[in-house]
Amino acid sequence: MEPDEDLSLIAEEIYANGDENKQRHRPIISGEQLDIEAYAALYSGRTKIMRLLFIADRCGNASMQLEALRMAYDEIKKGENTQLFREVVQKIDGRLGTNCGPDPAWADSVDRRADLRKEKLESELNAYRTNLIKESIRMGYNDFGDFYYAHGQLGEAFKNYVRTRDYCTTAKHIIHMCLNAILVSIEMGQFTHVTSYVSKAEQSQDALDAITVAKLRCAAGLAHLEAKKYKLAARKFLEVGPELGNNYTEVIAPQDVATYGGLCALASFDRAELKSKVIDNINFRNFLELVPEIRELIHDFYTSHYASCLEYLGNLKANLLLDIHLHDHVETLYGQIRSKALIQYTHPFVSVDLNMMANAFKTSVAGLEKELEALITDNQIQARIDSHNKILYARHADQRNATFQKVLQTGKEFDRDVRSMLLRANLLKHDYIARTSRKH
Repeated sequence: MEPDEDLSLIAEEIYANGDENKQRHRPIISGEQLDIEAYAALYSGRTKIMRLLFIADRCGNASMQLEALRMAYDEIKKGENTQLFREVVQKIDGRLGTNCGPDPAWADSVDRRADLRKEKLESELNAYRTNLIKESIRMGYNDFGDFYYAHGQLGEAFKNYVRTRDYCTTAKHIIHMCLNAILVSIEMGQFTHVTSYVSKAEQSQDALDAITVAKLRCAAGLAHLEAKKYKLAARKFLEVGPELGNNYTEVIAPQDVATYGGLCALASFDRAELKSKVIDNINFRNFLELVPEIRELIHDFYTSHYASCLEYLGNLKANLLLDIHLHDHVETLYGQIRSKALIQYTHPFVSVDLNMMANAFKTSVAGLEKELEALITDNQIQARIDSHNKILYARHADQRNATFQKVLQTGKEFDRDVRSMLLRANLLKHDYIARTSRKH
């Protein structure tokens, strides 16, 4: 390719960043309302109910709220958590008619069965403890953990799962105990416990199967995300293998792995890491295919199509705020991604027209100036702003002066070292050596 052609392509690419009229052939998603039914189908167990209730509390849309509550109501009736059932009935408050109203006969029946089941488990466990059969005692505590988890008593479930540790006789039993403890800890929001039990499971003497490894990496990723350690979270999610599939829907869906991992990587990875660990990662590419919007915005960010990237982010935001794990981190992640985009945009240039840059980032010149001022103050961008002409000038280091200064410094160090050697040689020559007096 001729040099002139290279330059024309580069100029076209740069201009495309700031040209609102430049039409791209890649589809931009619309800010459609979350499809609750499709979303809920990704999950199972307690997390499905809690995610639906979270959406109902946060969505601010009456029809969406009622749909989420209706689905949560139906899901709860498949289980045995009567306390949660009563809470949902109270939230519905008769707005869904008689089909989703209080059902005292069902609740009483479940409670009676629960009391009988509890008595049976207690008598069985006491018998096992009397006979000192380790495997039976472990199973007894495990059954108690399952019982309490099904009835929403997470604290008691956690205690019983952890008690099985003293009666584990194989590495497989320990891993099973750790996975149960992790599941309950995630539901309780106790992510320090999650990190602890992930480490215990990874220290197993036996080799872990691929599905278990994927589950542990997902759990570790969630713990790092909750602790706002976005780079560590990204690494864990990016390491999740395709074996995960739908094997961990009681905690996380494959689509979440792509979303959490992609956004955390964008916010914390540099350009080289983004290319090697995300874009060229064959395993993670399988997850990204499930969420095309995340895949496209990552590619747009890497190829410097910031207008398109930020448009994807803007359209995704409303739905991400309804995610039970991500909602607290959306603003922080978006802020970090935007700051990285601003830094990356300005990096190659000696000067940048702020009007053109404002078009690329879909903002006003005044707003852009404030963002750039903050980045310059934090020393993330080496530049100064000409507010009158609306131009950003880069402060590139004077390489010639820096080289001269380095040579002078090296010369001074060499001179000092030579003088020190000459002084030492003269002291040795004249036998002028201070000897320590010997103690008798």
